[in-house]
Amino acid sequence: MTGADASDGDFLGALAAGTRLQRYELISVLGHGQFGITYLARDTELGREVAIKEYLPIALALRRGGTTVSPRSSAMKADFVWGRERFLEEARILATFGHVPAVVDVYDFMEANGTAYMVMSLVGGETLEERLKRDGTLPASIIEPMFARLLDGLEGVHKAGFLHRDIKPANIVLDSRDNPTLI
Repeated sequence: MTGADASDGDFLGALAAGTRLQRYELISVLGHGQFGITYLARDTELGREVAIKEYLPIALALRRGGTTVSPRSSAMKADFVWGRERFLEEARILATFGHVPAVVDVYDFMEANGTAYMVMSLVGGETLEERLKRDGTLPASIIEPMFARLLDGLEGVHKAGFLHRDIKPANIVLDSRDNPTLI
């Protein structure tokens, strides 16, 4: 998983570097959006870097007391809880996929701090958005195999009953051989 080069200070409400989530230690913020924050973390048991996505929908919840996530109001509690359960269900299913082409691997998931977390592989490379800004249009010889791989991955996701709902160039990471991963 990769993201905008954001530091912890770029997003109010992010957990501090050094925060522990079970066996994972947060290092920094990779990115954030409407539904959560993604962190760079270290798996202290396996000694590898991972990405951890935190369910923190800014329209429904906020962080209180440094770590705890709570619904913004009692009227929003049911929607927040429903979304957290969907987030965990998605993590459970994605964790069973193994190495579905072009879909980020999910290693683990957990509930903590009143919310939920998904532990994923750390995908290196640049986003398709960054590549397009730098190079402009891409030739068909790159686009065709890229999208064939993405569609194969999405077919697996759809067969499991999920829709991605946020497919865009910023959520597609390209490795050094232009292999895409949907994050």
